[in-house]
Amino acid sequence: MSNKDPRLFLDDEFEETSLNPEPVVCFGMEFPCEEARRDYFREELRKKLPELKKIEGFPIGEDDDIINLSDPPYYTACPNPWLNDFIGEWEKEKEQLQAEGKRQARFEVKEPYAADVSEGKNNPIYMAHAYHTKVPHPAIMRYILHYTQPGDIVFDGFAGTGMTGVAAQLCGSKEDVDALGEKNAKVGVRKAICSDLSPIASLIAASYNLKFDVHSFAKKAKAILNRVEDELGWMYETEVDGKKAKINYTIWSDVFVCPSCGQEITLWNEAVNLQEKQIKDTFPCPHCGATCSKKNMDKAWETSYDSLLNKTVTMNKKVPVRVNYTCNGRRGERDVVQSDLKLFKKIDGIDISDLSSIRMPEGDESRRNDRIGITHAHQFYSKRNFIYLSRVLELAKGDIFLQIWLTSVLQRTTKSYKFTLDRKFGILTGTLYVPSLNVELNPINILNRKIKDISAMEYLTRGNAIVSINSATELHSLSDASIDYIFTDPPFGANIMYSELSCIWESWIKVMTNTKEEAIINNVQQKSLFEYQTLMNRSFQEYYRVLKPGKWITIEFSNTSASVWNSIQNALQGVGFIVVNVAALDKKQGSFKAVTTTTAVKQDLVITCYKPSKELTFKLEGSLDKSANAMDFIEELLLHLPIHQEKDNSTTAVVERSPKILYDRLISYYVRHGYAIPMDAQEFQKSLHDRFIERDGMFFTASQALEYEDKKSKTTGIVPMALFIGSEAEGIEWLKRELETPQTYSELQPEWMKNMTPTKKGDILPELSEILEDNFIKDADGKWRKPDAEKAADMEIMRGRKMMKEYNMYLEQAQKPKARRMRDTRLEVLRYGFKECYKQKDYQAIITVGDHIQESLLQEDEILLQYYDIAVSRV
Repeated sequence: MSNKDPRLFLDDEFEETSLNPEPVVCFGMEFPCEEARRDYFREELRKKLPELKKIEGFPIGEDDDIINLSDPPYYTACPNPWLNDFIGEWEKEKEQLQAEGKRQARFEVKEPYAADVSEGKNNPIYMAHAYHTKVPHPAIMRYILHYTQPGDIVFDGFAGTGMTGVAAQLCGSKEDVDALGEKNAKVGVRKAICSDLSPIASLIAASYNLKFDVHSFAKKAKAILNRVEDELGWMYETEVDGKKAKINYTIWSDVFVCPSCGQEITLWNEAVNLQEKQIKDTFPCPHCGATCSKKNMDKAWETSYDSLLNKTVTMNKKVPVRVNYTCNGRRGERDVVQSDLKLFKKIDGIDISDLSSIRMPEGDESRRNDRIGITHAHQFYSKRNFIYLSRVLELAKGDIFLQIWLTSVLQRTTKSYKFTLDRKFGILTGTLYVPSLNVELNPINILNRKIKDISAMEYLTRGNAIVSINSATELHSLSDASIDYIFTDPPFGANIMYSELSCIWESWIKVMTNTKEEAIINNVQQKSLFEYQTLMNRSFQEYYRVLKPGKWITIEFSNTSASVWNSIQNALQGVGFIVVNVAALDKKQGSFKAVTTTTAVKQDLVITCYKPSKELTFKLEGSLDKSANAMDFIEELLLHLPIHQEKDNSTTAVVERSPKILYDRLISYYVRHGYAIPMDAQEFQKSLHDRFIERDGMFFTASQALEYEDKKSKTTGIVPMALFIGSEAEGIEWLKRELETPQTYSELQPEWMKNMTPTKKGDILPELSEILEDNFIKDADGKWRKPDAEKAADMEIMRGRKMMKEYNMYLEQAQKPKARRMRDTRLEVLRYGFKECYKQKDYQAIITVGDHIQESLLQEDEILLQYYDIAVSRV
C-alpha cells in the first residue's frame, strides 16, 4: 500500500458466500430467503422511524445506521414496533400447546422460588462477549422454570446482553434443564422479549438470542480475515535473524520526565526487570541518579498530526519497547529494533481521514483520559489496530453476527489492555483507565479465536426471543397485562456508568445510548438518588402495567447501599407489587474487586414480588369497608410466601411471615393505593390470631401450618427469627448476634440487606460500614468481631462524641431563623442528644430540636417523647 494513495481500502465489495437459501415465513408472509425478509422489514422499519423517534430512549444515530444494525422484526436498534404482533402469535401457540397437553389452562404459582442460587460464569455462551454485568443464564433458568410453563412470555426491560432470553429458550433443552437438578421442572421453550436502553447491549442480546447459522458465520468470518490479512497483514510483520515473523503483541510504555534533571525516562527501561519478575515503585534516574517514581514524575508529551480529526493533537508520549512474535512456528520475544520503528513510521504516514470516530461523551469516566490527550474513541487504539479493525467492520456491516464478532475484541485491542509480569493481561472492569504499560495485541489472533467463541453461542432452541432498544420508563409497544413473568437486573445507583463505559463499543456501531432516561446516579447527568428513584419508579410502573395479575417479578440487586436498596423496595411496593422474599444469588466468579478485597460483596440479592390477583384488586377497590378485606389481602400474601426454609438441616424462620412484616406489607399497599389505614397494630395482631394459625412466631393458613409442622419434624431444630433492622439500635443488636463468629463485610452484607425493614419516618439508617466502624473491631484479616469488654467503654465514649457532634449539627440547623422540619435525622443520635442535654439541664435544646424533627418520629418514639415532655414542663 502506497502512503500517497488517498484511498485506504480497495473499492471492490467483499463477496460473501452463503448457503442455499430456503423460504421463510414471518407474520404469515412468505419470503424466498432470510435476506428478502430482512430487506422487506428494514423498509417497513424505516417508514415507522418518525413515530418511533417520539418514544423515550430512542437511541442517538443516523437512520441508515439504525436500519443497517437492525434485523427486523426480531431485532431493532430502536423501539421494536412489532412486539404486540409477536405476543399475539405466541398467545395462539399457547392454545396449541394446551391441546397437546404441554401446558395447563389454569396455571398458578403460589410460593416464590426461595432458595439461594449459586451459578458460575464459565459457560461458553456467557463468555462469548464481554459486558459490564451479566447474570449467568443457568441461574435465571431456575426462576423461569419455577414461575412459568412452556409457551409463557418472559420479559426483561433491563436485559443487558439478553441472558434472560437465553435462559427462557434453554428451558426447552432437556439436557440443560436436567443439569440444574430442579424438581418438577417442566421442559419447554418460553418466549422472551429483551429490551434495554443500550444499543451495544441490545446488539449483543440479539446475537445471543436470534436464529444463528453458525456454518455461514464461520465461513464469512474466515473469508473476511483472509481478505484483511492480504491487505493489511504487513502492519504486524517483523524480522528475526533475517526471517519474516508475525507479531503477536507489542508492549508499549509511557515516557516520563525526571523531576530533577528534566530528561525523558521510559518507564519500562527503568522500572521493569523481566529476569527478577519485578516492577519497581522507585528507581534512579538514568541521567542524574535522582530517585524517581510515577508519583513524583510528570508525563512526557508529544504533538502529532491526526488525519482523522484533521488537526494536530497533543498526547502523553508512549513508545513501543518489546515485541512478542512467532517465527517458523516458534514464539519468541525481543526488544524493539530499528526495523520495528521504521514500520511504525510507515503506519503513522497512512491517511485515515475516510474513517470515523467520536468525541468521548460528557462524563467523569468517559472523559477521564482527556488529561492524557485521549479525547476521541479512535485514540484508545494504536493506529494500526484502528485501521485493521475498521476494515473488518467495513466488511462485516449488515450482519449482526459478524458485527458482534468484531465488537467482542474491541476491549482487548485498546490501550487499556494492561501488561502484567505473569502475562495474564487484562483490562480493569468498570473503568476506561489506560495503564502506563499496555499491550497492543494483533487483532487477527483474537478474531481467529473469537470465531470459535461466537460459534459456541449456538443452541437448538434459538429464535424464540425478540430484542428491542427501549427505555423501561415507556414500554410503548407492550399492551397491558401481556407478560407472564419478569426477570430483571436493573442498574443500581452509582455502581456502574453503563453508557460511559459503552461509548467505545457504540462508536464503532455508530448508534449511541440516549442517556436522558438512563437510571443511574451520575453527577454529570445531574442525577441524584432522587432522580434515580423517580426513573426506577416509572420503570416499575411499566412493569406492573404489562405484567398479568397474579404473576411474578424477580429483581436482582447488586448494590451495597442501604439507601438504594430501600428506594428499590419502596418503588416496587409503591406501584403495587407485593414483596414476599429476598434471597441470595452467588455468581461464584466475582469481579476483580470482589475477588481481591474483603469489603466487596460477592453475592447479589434477589427480590421476589407478585402482582395482586384480579379478584383481590376487584374486592378491595369495590368495597367501601377496606378493613373488612384487610385479612383477604393477608391471606393472598400468606399463600404467596414460602412455607418452610431449611438450612443445614434446621428449619429457618421465614421473616416475611412475622406480624411486623405482614403489617408493614398491608399498610404499604393501602397507603400506596390511597386507602384509609384499616386497623392499628393491636387490632391487626388480634385479627391475625383470630383468622390464621401461629407457629414459631409466624402465621400460616391451616393447610400451610400442617405442611410446616410436617417439614419441621424432619429437621433437627429451628433457627430463630432474625432481628429486624429498622433502626441503628436494632442494627447493632443484629450485628452483635451475627458476630458471635467473626465475619468479613462481604459475608455480613447480603444478610444485613435481607433483614432490613423500612425505618420510621424521619429516621435514617446508617450504612452497614458506618455501624461497623463505630461499634465493632476489624482484625488484620478483614474480619469484624465484637469488641472486648475492657475496650467497649472506650468505644462507647468515642461513639458518644461522634453522635453528640451530629446532634449539635441538628441543633444548629434548628436554631436558624427560617428553619423547617428536618426530613432526615438519626433516631439514635436524637436519643443520645436528648439524654445528654437532659443531664446538662439544657431543656431548651431538647425542645428546639424536638420542634424541628418529623412530628411522627417524636410521637412514635417513647424515649424521645419522654425527654421532650419533661423538657417542656421545666422551661
